[in-house]
Amino acid sequence: MGATRVGPQARTEYLARMWERYQAAPTTKRGRLLDEVCEVTRYHRKAAVRLLNRATPPRARGPRRGRPVRYGPGVVRALRTIWEAAGYPWSVRLRALIPTWLPWLQHRQRVSAPDATLLATMSARQMDRVLAPVKRTLKKRQYGGTKPGTLLKHHIPIKTDRWNVQVPGFTEIDLVTHSGDRADGEFAYTLNLTDIQTTWVESGAVLGKGQVRVCTQLDALRRQLPFALAGIDSDNGPEFINAHLVRYCATQQIQFTRGRPYKKDDNAHIEQKNWTHVRKLVGYERYDTAEAVAALNAVYADHRLLQNLFLPTVKLLRKERVGSKVRRRYDAPQTPLARVQACPTANRLKVAALVAQQRQLDPFELRARIDAGLERLFALARRARPAPSSSDASLGRGGRAVQPRRSAPAPSGRLRRSGPRARPGQKRSLTDDEAA
Repeated sequence: MGATRVGPQARTEYLARMWERYQAAPTTKRGRLLDEVCEVTRYHRKAAVRLLNRATPPRARGPRRGRPVRYGPGVVRALRTIWEAAGYPWSVRLRALIPTWLPWLQHRQRVSAPDATLLATMSARQMDRVLAPVKRTLKKRQYGGTKPGTLLKHHIPIKTDRWNVQVPGFTEIDLVTHSGDRADGEFAYTLNLTDIQTTWVESGAVLGKGQVRVCTQLDALRRQLPFALAGIDSDNGPEFINAHLVRYCATQQIQFTRGRPYKKDDNAHIEQKNWTHVRKLVGYERYDTAEAVAALNAVYADHRLLQNLFLPTVKLLRKERVGSKVRRRYDAPQTPLARVQACPTANRLKVAALVAQQRQLDPFELRARIDAGLERLFALARRARPAPSSSDASLGRGGRAVQPRRSAPAPSGRLRRSGPRARPGQKRSLTDDEAA
């Protein structure tokens, strides 16, 4: 008999018939029956022996047991639409923003009442399970280009611990480079500012990192804050460690501190926002014209509203060590605007204007404006190398492919000894733009 592949139902019927023959056959003929069963079913001989020696004939399996599917395609489609429009937030934050975004979603696509109820009551863990297949396709790349400054360091105190404050206004600042795949010439930077207490973030682009330009952009961001700027904490780059910014902070009565060189954990809050508010949004292209800087600032004008008014954030409350693991405990997700409203020292007029603006804005329309602004921005990018293939490109915000940054090849031959002995062919790891 030739090898024949059979389906599950036919195989079960065949095994039931062969079980009857096997049970009635004498011992001398059972070997040939086993050979036939193994050839037809492709079972191992031991497996066939166990099946044919059972007390009852093989039967077809019943319906698969388990918990029935609760969240249908409509719920999954609505959840994924909100998740993508909100910029792929963590499931705990995603669950917190569903009540605000769901009414606007129902104006754009049909969501039945049962699906809307299921979506509103879905747990964060279930959202992780539903979105797990999509999350596996996303990846990120980040790198930095900050160099420590050398001026006026003894005038600016080092601060290594977190600001333990209960009022807004104490912030961390940093510059994010937009140099693309090379660092020659003048190009754009993003000045990023995040508040420790409220997680409020402001961003603005400048062409080059001259002292006057950076200080002017910082003053513009200060005027947009819904509270008074009380302190800034920066790295040791020359764009911050200079007499111009020191005088500005002294005039405005702003506390100025800095972190330790090469210690990104000292500025962990802003390093995290460099990814979520800059790299994830605009990627790693090169922008070196005034038109590109204007387009960047237009994108940031809409993005600040989306992030601060509609996207909840969480704050670390404490860490608990359980054996060899450290568990982090976070507070309930809240939007930065809600955190500002809870602060008695915030500017009441600005907060009231922002609350009124939040009620009128459609977050999906705001996301569409941001995407349109990004398309105009990407058209102004200066690309010196051909676009990467789909196999080696990384995904930026919204699944856009961005140019990966390749590390330099390992030096050949014998390495010069500096400090600890270096192994031949050893590479130096690149630094990241965000803290873990």
